[in-house]
Amino acid sequence: MPSFSAAMVVNLFIFVPVCVLQLGVSGVDPDIVLVSAMEGDSVTLHTDVKTNQQEKIKWYFKDTRIAQISGDLSKTCTDVECNEGTERFRDRLKLDHQTGSLTITNITNTDSGLYKLQIISSNSITQKIFSITVHDVPGAELNKMLAKSVKEGESVTLDPAVMKNPSDLMTWYFNYTFIAKINGDPSKICRDDQCEDADERFRGRLKLDHQTGSLTITNTRTTDSGLYHLEIVTNSSSIRRRHIISIFSVPGYSECNSVYCLLYLFAIAAIFVLLFVPGGCCRKRTHKTSILDSSTNDLVFYPFTEEEFYFQYV
Repeated sequence: MPSFSAAMVVNLFIFVPVCVLQLGVSGVDPDIVLVSAMEGDSVTLHTDVKTNQQEKIKWYFKDTRIAQISGDLSKTCTDVECNEGTERFRDRLKLDHQTGSLTITNITNTDSGLYKLQIISSNSITQKIFSITVHDVPGAELNKMLAKSVKEGESVTLDPAVMKNPSDLMTWYFNYTFIAKINGDPSKICRDDQCEDADERFRGRLKLDHQTGSLTITNTRTTDSGLYHLEIVTNSSSIRRRHIISIFSVPGYSECNSVYCLLYLFAIAAIFVLLFVPGGCCRKRTHKTSILDSSTNDLVFYPFTEEEFYFQYV
């Protein structure tokens, strides 16, 4: 079985959605909304409406009703509640009671297919079709892409692993707290302290790639460890992707992060070289000291090494 590198997996994931979009131009109904996701993502299909008591919204997957919402709460259902014995999604469906939008959490490749939205009002029935393609990435490669572990002080980059569309809104969260966003409008691109209501813990340490939407954290700290979410919002759908970062501490890094500390360490290293390193100016050179012999009134000389001289007289 062929092996895949992380770069090959990312390139494959980026390439496939482009092919689907090209097919949509020539051979697929233009009214179908194309959605591309990776296993483990949360995908939301938007109705683009606000429900009222008179409307009934139904969702179908491959002609099987999987969710429904209306003014009558007793008729609101998801998955097995709508069709007894059908447990494909196993509590992975969520309905927004304000808009009727459907969210599929922890999506898998078996969830790929056509989803139909039906909005029934007193005088009309409107429909929208979504085509979801879920890409199955080998577990080891997926871990390399979405889970990172670095030393404290190093930089780490979170890659969206998707081709950025200029009209998409990309928003980054840390432990569900908003930290950065980027879209086609340069005036609305911001990060940490530049964003209104954003968490300022990363002040001056975040960088956004305007071409890819990737997020880089510089001068990392152990407190940066945790769960990061990337939300990609389009006109009719959104994807939420998880990234996990683990920052492990280096002994002495936090305590020795100043110029004075570095100078101190340099001085210690210089003394070590002078005293102990072969070729150092003070290595094992023999010194002599003299003591007066009282019985003969002669001076007697005793040799000793540089280390003994250092510890005795310095």
